[in-house]
Amino acid sequence: MLAAHRHHPHPFLLLGTTANRTQSLNYGCIVENPQTHEVLHYVEKPSTFVSDIINCGIYLFSPEALKPLRDVFYRNQQDGQLEDSSGLWRGAGTIRLEQDVFSALAGQGQIYVHLTDGIWSQIKSAGSALYASRLYLGQYQLTHPERLAKHSPGGPRIRGNVYIHPTAKVAPSAVLGPNVSIGEGVTVGEGVRLRESIVLHGAMLQEHTCVLHSIVGWGSTVGRWARVEGTPNDPNPNDPRAHMDSESLFKDGKLLPAITILGCRVRIPAEVLILNSIVLPHKELSRSFTNQIIL
Repeated sequence: MLAAHRHHPHPFLLLGTTANRTQSLNYGCIVENPQTHEVLHYVEKPSTFVSDIINCGIYLFSPEALKPLRDVFYRNQQDGQLEDSSGLWRGAGTIRLEQDVFSALAGQGQIYVHLTDGIWSQIKSAGSALYASRLYLGQYQLTHPERLAKHSPGGPRIRGNVYIHPTAKVAPSAVLGPNVSIGEGVTVGEGVRLRESIVLHGAMLQEHTCVLHSIVGWGSTVGRWARVEGTPNDPNPNDPRAHMDSESLFKDGKLLPAITILGCRVRIPAEVLILNSIVLPHKELSRSFTNQIIL
């Protein structure tokens, strides 16, 4: 993308990718000239299908882009307080890049799109972070396989793509993977099972714990024989253009099943189950919890 921008330094260059027809409605949609890649039309989260090319949210600007931004700013200053499409009032100094700039300048030879066929995922929820971690580990397998853990005699059992920080201490009887990332200074005890999870630095997983589809926060401790488990909400694996949906945590007043998140320095006692729950930082639990947010 940077090489393309240097070769043709247009005022605005957007990174784009493709999505299926249904999910494209959740993003900014781009209609491009297939020969020049100029953005001819731009609509932010349209109500009907416009294009399968979506905005990735990564931009490169030339100095020439400052003039349109300045014009929008001055126009908003003259209009004063503005009401957007959602009925919310926003300050006059606020510039909505997609609605105020891209939509207005599309088709004027100033905005271009660079399409990527590489990995991309929107991260607006913890579940999205787990999916993005899976994509990253898969990319490591293709480009930097030496960064991934390998099964070796006397070491833990590795299944699929697993990253282990060099300072982490992992017992040889632990079973890790697929899609596991273990951070700096983490301790993984005997008989631990880890799958589809992220363990951040300084966390401790004591003997025979089971962590599935979860994020364990910095400095947290999971006691012996405890089980921490979430429910994945992954894109359709049979659709190469499918992306993560950023859904609400609640529906009809109830917490939807999702991945489990332990905030920093959370203490989970031995022999309990934490299922589909969000635990805020510095909490010391004393029993099992299911489908709850622990404030």
